[in-house]
Amino acid sequence: MLETISNTRAMEYIPNIAQLPARLHLLVADPDAAVRSACAEIAAGLGFAVESTGDLDQARSLMESRAADILLVNLPPGSNKGLEVVRDVKLLHPDASVIAMTASNSVSAAVEAMRCGASDYLAKPFAMDELSTVLDRAAANHNSGSIARQLRERLRLSQGLGAMIGRSPEMEKLYRILSKVAQSSHPVLVLGESGTGKELVARTIHAYGLNAEKPFLPVDCASLAPTLIESELFGYVKGAFTGANRAKDGLLVSAESGTVFLDEVGELPLEMQAKLLRALQEKEVRPVGATYSVPMKARIVAATNRDLGAMVVSGAFRKDLFYRLNVVNLRLPALRDRREDIPLLAAHFLDRVSRERKWKYTLNNEALQAMMLYDWPGNVRELENAVERACTMGSGPELRLGDLPTQLRQQELAAKHAAAALSDCADGGEAVQVKTLAQMEREAILDAIRILKGDKLQAAKLLGIGKTTLYRKLKEYGIGDAAKE
Repeated sequence: MLETISNTRAMEYIPNIAQLPARLHLLVADPDAAVRSACAEIAAGLGFAVESTGDLDQARSLMESRAADILLVNLPPGSNKGLEVVRDVKLLHPDASVIAMTASNSVSAAVEAMRCGASDYLAKPFAMDELSTVLDRAAANHNSGSIARQLRERLRLSQGLGAMIGRSPEMEKLYRILSKVAQSSHPVLVLGESGTGKELVARTIHAYGLNAEKPFLPVDCASLAPTLIESELFGYVKGAFTGANRAKDGLLVSAESGTVFLDEVGELPLEMQAKLLRALQEKEVRPVGATYSVPMKARIVAATNRDLGAMVVSGAFRKDLFYRLNVVNLRLPALRDRREDIPLLAAHFLDRVSRERKWKYTLNNEALQAMMLYDWPGNVRELENAVERACTMGSGPELRLGDLPTQLRQQELAAKHAAAALSDCADGGEAVQVKTLAQMEREAILDAIRILKGDKLQAAKLLGIGKTTLYRKLKEYGIGDAAKE
């Protein structure tokens, strides 16, 4: 059985663990005074506020009047009293963690205790490091559950999660997953169309994670040359290449136990994919020009708008890296698939612009209706640009249909023509030929490029969409030389 030990000796048995996020309360219930004393000293050394009793009825009363976060309770052999206490405590306080202590030859009692709601058990006699490990695990589980409950409550009272806006079923599902994912350190792969907010999701995972105080370091894999990506991620030693006048830690090391966000990870060349895979597997990186490796603790969140599965099949992306990154997969819904969030998002962007410019902007019904009907190929980013453009181009605080980007106005006009055509047909008149939305979108893109003499970047800004979306549309509509005419 456990021996009575001093606090100094107890610390020798405490594993090297992170500091508890909050001072948790532990109640020890065991008739053996030596066991109670030893358990209390170990727990106090771990940072718990400890109370103990040798009477199971008193333990039940204490839990009824002042719930402890964790109950460490003995299950006496030949009696169901301990199991009844476990069952009653979990009924009264479902969030409390219960650890059952049983005789070594009473495995059935431990199994029954788990069925009654106990989260863990210890078989007597147990070593002090066993007790430390079990208490540490209970504390980690309790704090993780507490944070998840706080997140759920925030969601109930707010219009989104953190800086993420939306209360559609698709977003509610995403928030529930995020509240769980944030509490782990596993790699996360965020998938979605351009403009859906993949970096915002990555920042939310970091902000609600266990190491939120550590750095969040984003890397745009599509905008850096392979040699620059390698030195950015892995660092380099002095003299590794021309201009390397001093050593520099890579982001995977300087992030410490924070988060490194690999945006557009599908753009990484195969050679760099192999080096990243090795770093993730070995939990260490080798700086450019070095003959040694450095430990890494950073969490990896990667994102792409490409189909990595198809890239694996074609050989453009390593299968083993895909599986390593795809431990948790989050697919973000396109804005057209959550239209009920458009008014919330528009109001959010309008409020931000109003605060910046000290002028209260609003949308009239016709403008909002056009926004609700539009498909938003550039997703939330396109909506944000459209609102900012309307505020800039509008003549007053109330934004009208005419203040919105061209493609939204043309869509509304097409809808009115279609309604008129249907009305004429219903009255027996001759059917009116109406252009499709795709045709009008193609014409709007052509007009913008012609007006700006082929400057596609400026054309994208004029249209209120991202450059990636513009290039995708050019390919989709087969616009090449036609744009130069």
